[in-house]
Amino acid sequence: MTAHETPRLQLSGLEVVLGRGVRANRVLHGISFEIPAGRTVGLVGESGSGKSTIAKTIVGIHAPSAGRILFDGVDIGRLRGRERARLRRRIQLIPQDPYSSLDPRRTIGQTLAEALDPRGASVRAHRARISELLRLVALDESAADRFPGEFSGGQRQRIAIARALAVEPELIIADEITSALDLSTQAEILQLFERLRRELRLTVLFVSHNLAVVRQVSDEVIVLLHGDIVEAGSAERVLSEPQQPYTQRLVASVPGAPGFSLEPQPGA
Repeated sequence: MTAHETPRLQLSGLEVVLGRGVRANRVLHGISFEIPAGRTVGLVGESGSGKSTIAKTIVGIHAPSAGRILFDGVDIGRLRGRERARLRRRIQLIPQDPYSSLDPRRTIGQTLAEALDPRGASVRAHRARISELLRLVALDESAADRFPGEFSGGQRQRIAIARALAVEPELIIADEITSALDLSTQAEILQLFERLRRELRLTVLFVSHNLAVVRQVSDEVIVLLHGDIVEAGSAERVLSEPQQPYTQRLVASVPGAPGFSLEPQPGA
């Protein structure tokens, strides 16, 4: 990114406190980083490090107690009403759990139609776009007439990806999108996600505790520990030559993980 370009996403001094009174817990401590358009930043750390809190704060599930979140230079916290809702649609979250993220009472077509047009979720009106989205994630268009319970975990995650892409967002937040899946299915979803990332030139915040995955999909890596950034830099540098003891321990704990290759496998 050149000096005059505005980052797609910029966090500045972000603090988040969850709970109230004696139960209040400061989860994030002045987090600052940016993601240039078209780049992928991996956010890594152990459970409880604050990764998912950052993701949920960006999309408005949690409220910052201090700091700013800027999207294309616009302070999200200063927006209200329709302006805020409009900007939020440009940022889409792919959640961790493919089982609870879809309404079991709605067909896949209804779910995608609602993503396309929340006020008038007509499957008939959006049939062509729904079929296109399903093909994009390698599902048959007949999936539109079926319910979430008829699909495997990997297929549901494909549907969650299709839903996130429905409005052609400018930022995707992928929050541990493979952690609930078995190894072979994880590899399939990551291959799909990487293909879409390149073809659609997505800007991505990729949240994961798995460094083997992050290394293959990320341009930059940010390492979190107890709500603080302890190391950041290019994925190659941070994960090949970590400078901080905590990052060194994380990298040393990564197994060979052959199941996470993003290269198409023979017969796949």
